[in-house]
Amino acid sequence: MNEQSSAFSMETSRRNLLLAGGAAVAATALPKMSFAATNPNPTKSGVQSMSFIKTKDGTEIFYKDWGKGQPILFSHGWPLSADAWDAQMVFFGQQGYRVIAHDRRSHGRSTQTWDGNNMDQYADDLAELIEYLDLKDLIMIGHSTGGGEVAHYLGRHGTKRVAKVVLVGAVPPLMLKTDKNPNGLPMDVFDGIRKGTLEDRSQFFRDVTIPFYGYNREGAKISEGVRESFWAQGMMGGIKGQLDCIREFSEVDYTEDLRKIDKPTLIVHGDDDQIVPIVASALESSKIVKGSVLKIYEGADHGLSQTHTERFNQDVLDFIRA
Repeated sequence: MNEQSSAFSMETSRRNLLLAGGAAVAATALPKMSFAATNPNPTKSGVQSMSFIKTKDGTEIFYKDWGKGQPILFSHGWPLSADAWDAQMVFFGQQGYRVIAHDRRSHGRSTQTWDGNNMDQYADDLAELIEYLDLKDLIMIGHSTGGGEVAHYLGRHGTKRVAKVVLVGAVPPLMLKTDKNPNGLPMDVFDGIRKGTLEDRSQFFRDVTIPFYGYNREGAKISEGVRESFWAQGMMGGIKGQLDCIREFSEVDYTEDLRKIDKPTLIVHGDDDQIVPIVASALESSKIVKGSVLKIYEGADHGLSQTHTERFNQDVLDFIRA
């Protein structure tokens, strides 16, 4: 076997293993669904698939596309993947919605790129996925960095395909402390994240689950399964892209993106969020996005879609149906 054939074989095997692993998890939760490595007819009603699209720069973006009905598109946080939305995808799929979630480039099963790990490109990747699947009357839901991705997509590509927006534990408008943003976090916080990720990201990803899910609070019920899932998703991604992404969730100012949102918007945030403190994020975003609805979860953590799943799912469902 020549070098080119060997490389192709290795890449094919890698992709098949990733798809098989994701399909096994999804099939456990949704036994009646079938999963395919490609989706030749993505707009056909009722298609169930886990697929890749190739973007204009050749990056392969992994996505899940389950169910049928009005589409809901989920954008995950750092350093996670589409799998972080499993509970929401099952719930909303069972409520009659088409649910889609992707792995951001250099995260999860998508290509680990050296370049292009920036919010402009993330938004453009999202636009290519939305156009490829021809999603309309779309509900966009973004958590943490994914909230920045959703906001920047709307600011960069417009809202014509979108019906409603949900931002949960989201980083906008700006996480970094500046003269104009005195409630933000100092740069040394983000430098610490960079240091932990670069020097021993495996241990760092384990450690960060404690404040992420509020497991350091009195009376917290710690789930080792949730912690292991976070670690596994983080370790699946590429370290270079994860390092680059730290700047995107900390130093990018999304204020102008928020001002361009002209669709009904729900902002959900825990007032004990230790990762994205509410004062510089949700409280400010709710002032910028006209007509937005702010729901504050008392005592809730950054990963509230997993720690307060039933409440969060119901709140979002009520908002969508309103």
